[in-house]
Amino acid sequence: MPLLSDEGGSTTLANADEQEPITDSAYGTVAGDSERLHVLCVIVARAQNATRIQNSDSSSTLQNSESRPYENKTIGSRTFKGRDSESGSSNNGDSESLSSEDRTSGLPTAAEARFISTLPLETLVSAAGTIRDQREDPHIVTFSPKVFIPVTFLCRDSCAYCTFAKPPDQVRRAYMTEAEVLEVARAGAAVGCVEALFTLGDKPELRYEEARKELQELGFPSTLHYVAHLASRVLQCTGLLPHINAGTMGVADLVLLRHVAASQGLMLESTAESLLKPAGAHWGCPDKEPTARLATIEAAGEARVPFTSGLLVGIGETREERLKDLLILRDLHARHGHIQEVIIQPFRAKGHTRMGGWEDAAADELLWTVAMARIVFGAEMSIQSPPNLSSGDLAQRALIAAGINDWGGISPLTVDWVNPEAPWPHIQELMSVTAASGKVLVPRLPVYPQFLSLHNQDKWLDPSVVPSALRLADSSGYARCQQWAPGTMLPLPSDARGILRNEGAVGDDAGSQPISAAATAAVVAGTAAGAVAPATAAAAGAATQQAQLPASQEKRLEERGGESIAIGADGLLTGTSRYAASGDVDASPSDEARRKNDAGIVRLFAARGADFHAVCNAADELRAVVSGDEVSYVVNRNINYTNVCTYGCQFCAFSKGKSADSLRGQPYLMPLDEITCRAKEAWERGATEVCMQGGIHPDFTGDTYLSILSAVKAACPDMHVHAFSPLEVWHGATSLNCSVPHFLRLLKDAGLGSLPGTAAEILDDSVRAVLCPDKISTVQWVEVIEAAHAVGLPTTSTIMFGHVDHPVHWARHLLLLRAIQERTGGITEFVPLPFVHMQAPMYLKGRCRRGPTFRECVLMHAVGRLVLHPHIRNIQASWVKMGVDGVSCLLAAGCNDVGGTLMNESITRAAGAVHGQEITPQRMEAIITAAGRLPRQRTTLYESAMPRFQNV
Repeated sequence: MPLLSDEGGSTTLANADEQEPITDSAYGTVAGDSERLHVLCVIVARAQNATRIQNSDSSSTLQNSESRPYENKTIGSRTFKGRDSESGSSNNGDSESLSSEDRTSGLPTAAEARFISTLPLETLVSAAGTIRDQREDPHIVTFSPKVFIPVTFLCRDSCAYCTFAKPPDQVRRAYMTEAEVLEVARAGAAVGCVEALFTLGDKPELRYEEARKELQELGFPSTLHYVAHLASRVLQCTGLLPHINAGTMGVADLVLLRHVAASQGLMLESTAESLLKPAGAHWGCPDKEPTARLATIEAAGEARVPFTSGLLVGIGETREERLKDLLILRDLHARHGHIQEVIIQPFRAKGHTRMGGWEDAAADELLWTVAMARIVFGAEMSIQSPPNLSSGDLAQRALIAAGINDWGGISPLTVDWVNPEAPWPHIQELMSVTAASGKVLVPRLPVYPQFLSLHNQDKWLDPSVVPSALRLADSSGYARCQQWAPGTMLPLPSDARGILRNEGAVGDDAGSQPISAAATAAVVAGTAAGAVAPATAAAAGAATQQAQLPASQEKRLEERGGESIAIGADGLLTGTSRYAASGDVDASPSDEARRKNDAGIVRLFAARGADFHAVCNAADELRAVVSGDEVSYVVNRNINYTNVCTYGCQFCAFSKGKSADSLRGQPYLMPLDEITCRAKEAWERGATEVCMQGGIHPDFTGDTYLSILSAVKAACPDMHVHAFSPLEVWHGATSLNCSVPHFLRLLKDAGLGSLPGTAAEILDDSVRAVLCPDKISTVQWVEVIEAAHAVGLPTTSTIMFGHVDHPVHWARHLLLLRAIQERTGGITEFVPLPFVHMQAPMYLKGRCRRGPTFRECVLMHAVGRLVLHPHIRNIQASWVKMGVDGVSCLLAAGCNDVGGTLMNESITRAAGAVHGQEITPQRMEAIITAAGRLPRQRTTLYESAMPRFQNV
């Protein structure tokens, strides 16, 4: 229950160190700092507990509480642990299912927030940092790589501090042309940007005839309709995601833009009535009326628009008014769940404005507001402050200490047209500042991950926006920023081989720690050199006078050293030095207990930078203990006897049915004599195994599978037959009206040696409902696998990942495989299968991502080694999915097997993969030897095989 409550207009403090309740009729000054500190500590503890409760819905029943704390913090004389295991799993959940009460669970009441707001700044900053570190991603600070598109500088408002708005005689034309907009957007896409920020003056056609005339010439009834058109063209032509700041709007306007934008925004700035008076910052500005702005923010929630808002600090408002505004925004978010970030922006005086002679927002006011925003909103809200308005390493590190987790949009290409006197920091500089605070800088999309999750994307994004958002996203909803994809010939990230061998250089800031309270105080006092370096009014005015609409971005890019945005193999931005581990990951092979819950596993999948190295190295060390330096492979042949299938799996480009006529290849059904001929040819070429699978042909019954098996064994009695997916087994048993165990016994008696553990995809029915809704369920898949083990048929195990799934689903999948193996011991190996997207139906429909990133592929193998140990000993890399170079890298991340030579490969190639159909035994051994390992030919069941090489 709240420690403070508002009753009868007064604030009551109860149960504080057994003191008598303290009544505070205003915002309270009669209580001392010790009472306020007590309340603050309770707020922090409650935030930690609320995070655990909120994430418990996503945790499996196997979850326990043995996970490494992120960081300990001291507030006053009290020490609080950082985020622990139970808050570690990413729920990627359904925000729509949360009630208003759920969204404020664990957060301070308005009375509590007011009561603690007068504590010393260092105390509030420390508490805010601790709360921020309860996030699902406590080690990450984000930014959005963007281009800034100032559609029009005309505006009907005349804010006293603004240099963005200009009269018609100061611009070449009222609006940017479509060609100009696309030029900027294309240039941004070429250097790795993901966001097109559309900023414009509010309703200029209501004030200026020039705007009305130009809109008429362009053929649009309003500025908003023209902006919607431009955003649609950017989305279609470049794939960048529009984020639109278009001023005050109603529901209909927001819905119009929702069709073409991933997110929208409107700064609340301030609801202080004094700002609307003649001497105030918002005098003569109808769109700065608080009721109009609050109505827009409310309408955005009703329209289900992922929305950005925030405060402008230092324009004449008080701390009390800022706190009131934070609480208003929180209430709006509690009703709708739509606010994705709160921006705390400091005022900077600009020449040639009515407020040109004002002092810039003080550092202590900025940090106080950031800290209170974090305390009021809790861990999960993104709190942002622009880095170009707080120049200097210490000032920026102080913002991180005060609780931010996002820097906002940063452009390698365009200027900040709202603050042109304040250049964006170079990405490398910002990464260094972030790393010096013990965090990792990660690019994000303009729409935040929770709105792009499996069960939220259709609620919050328009169908026209979803495909572009998914193409740009990784499995956690951050920006992918990587061209490589499984099955393609695109080059691996440039640092792939060196990173996996731990050859990345560690930067000078590797040992840095978060900024101390004393350093924060120095920033506040202005004693730290370069802590706050606002531009002078004269410089600001000069920059504003020189601002022109962009015609070419080449000079800007040249000035920034050709800066571009790309993610390396380890999940860090390329072109930067690598930094030390966050301390948030413990991947030691002996740390088995922490890998028995999905929270701990999700944290391993989140590893970047040196944490990524730690996971890979731990997996490789464990591989060396289990398997030594040997890398095994099997000489085999794939026989896919039909691609006709009655199922409509959304990921499958191989099967041909009524809904798959447009996909690659023609329907076929291989005759029985062709199957036996291929098996005999494989035996003659040295194969010890045939792997047989196919679609679920409408004419197939259990007898069909028995006939295929009998024919192959008659032709090649000594050939190991590894055949029939759990789906085929289930279908065969159902068609014969017999139990699964009975049908498996029939197959074994006919000569079946083992089953492929395919058709698993993701063993989570919420994902399967999207991927393969008519396929066997998770329970049915497990039933077949365990029944096979019970009758003496070993199986492999697989995961097909990187489409609509998230790391929490991977964690559950691994834990389920581990549980099966603990019960039966019948799994021979774990085979991760990265999703190949190019021809997959769901990708062509814009319903999934571009497969996993390289980092995610590597971590699936490495984490698989760690989580499944000691029960599943063999981790296999798929050369068909990863290519030869990719496999070579995986051999340094826990893999001890490279699968089969195949001779034929149809399924992955149907999806668009280009890595070929066969690798000869000679080449397989050369690949293994080149990786510094010892090749060993094996049987299906991992016994050593006598080589019977045949020249091809």
